[in-house]
Amino acid sequence: MSPEGMTKFIDEEHLKSRKEFADSLRHGLDTAKFVDMKFTDMPGIWQHFTVPISEFNEGSISRGFGFDGSSIRGFKEIYESDMLLMPDVKTMFTDPFSDSTVSMIGSIKEPETGEFFSRDPRYVAQKAEAYLKETGIAEVGHYGPELEFFIFDSVRYDQRENCGYYYIDSNEGAWNTGSEANNLGYKTRYKEGYFPVPPTDTLQNIRNEIVTTLIRSGIHIECHHHEVATGGQCEIDMGYSPMVRMADQVMMYKYIIRNIAAKHGKSATFMPKPLFNDNGSGMHTHMSLWKKGKNLFYDKDGYAMLSETAKYYIGGLLEHAPALCGLIAPTTNSYKRLVPGFEAPVNLVYSKRNRSAAIRIPMYSNSENAKRIEFRTPDPSANVYLAFSAMLMAGLDGIKRKIDPGEPLEKNIYELEGKELESVKSVPGSLAESISALENDHDFLLHGKVFTKDLIETWIGYKRAKEIDPIRIRPHPWEFNLYYDL
Repeated sequence: MSPEGMTKFIDEEHLKSRKEFADSLRHGLDTAKFVDMKFTDMPGIWQHFTVPISEFNEGSISRGFGFDGSSIRGFKEIYESDMLLMPDVKTMFTDPFSDSTVSMIGSIKEPETGEFFSRDPRYVAQKAEAYLKETGIAEVGHYGPELEFFIFDSVRYDQRENCGYYYIDSNEGAWNTGSEANNLGYKTRYKEGYFPVPPTDTLQNIRNEIVTTLIRSGIHIECHHHEVATGGQCEIDMGYSPMVRMADQVMMYKYIIRNIAAKHGKSATFMPKPLFNDNGSGMHTHMSLWKKGKNLFYDKDGYAMLSETAKYYIGGLLEHAPALCGLIAPTTNSYKRLVPGFEAPVNLVYSKRNRSAAIRIPMYSNSENAKRIEFRTPDPSANVYLAFSAMLMAGLDGIKRKIDPGEPLEKNIYELEGKELESVKSVPGSLAESISALENDHDFLLHGKVFTKDLIETWIGYKRAKEIDPIRIRPHPWEFNLYYDL
């Protein structure tokens, strides 16, 4: 099945439910002067090129557009560089930051064979959705990620042979209570940034503008607010969507947030832990499986109204969590966030309402349609196509093998002691440990040829060579405090 066929039911459903949006897109194509082609590299960053509308027609849609794959991280070597981007017209939206331009997200093809590229993250997610249907377990998986992020007023960083530093600043940061410049007080105290009103919340109007732009771009937004950390931490929540559509929306979400922040002379980052000694940014991901219009995760008589299917799905996530961390918390900085004491979901247990557990079952509603699980370990540095796909594959493995997640833990895990604490497993403590876990446990990702050995080996090699080793060999500024006088 082609990616177009895989995603047809998703996008048709999306467009039917938003006829006004679909009509505006058709009008946008009629009036546009340019089409911007966007795709995701292997680490998870959007790339793009732009063509005049005169170069965009039915033939170009079927033939694709050529580009140099050797210049894209994780794609091709220079001797095999030619690749094709196949635009998905169902992803079209009016680009808010480029005049007379519509944007489309595409998938990647090999020009000689005509096959879709196995390392293309979006193609992996399309295969994962197709595999879900092939199993017969469910027809669609709904995803609802909560991406946290910071909006800073300035950022500087450098690393050379004789120095290394970073400097970030926010007008609302607690460290600026003594600043002489533009200081009217109302600074956000450490770990007290959750829900203060303006003027303490300095970013209300910027978030309003972001939300307006997201909605105009076809993304359903439920709410927005300041988050726990000082220094401009925010959250904007999207309504749930099928998996590939949601992954596309996450990429749009990051793009829109970064550009509106820049418009206001600020800088947005999805780095998991930019601030020492305050909360980091997570990507708590809500998931449910549906079949024939029924939520397979709901059972009114189950624990927290969860079905056996949902519990087995949880069992798969918990069993494969160390390996999953190599994809859902995929940076060295991720493990600055995954430490106890900052609502960090490091403990591999599940619980209703308990935010110290890796998996939480929200209890805001008794509605069958609202029943879901929330996996709190992922963070927004992840490549969402790969992260969402890996979570789905782990959950399906749990269902197929009927993996028992054990008993829920309703206590404050950070207050446990002795044997009770020793019985609670934790996520890996570093990216190196997570990548090793992925190296040793990835067969569940290969089912249905969703992930390939080549992709996993490329990912592991990239992380070790480009991220783990470069961090490992560089002196850390705090080491001078610890060791300079030894």
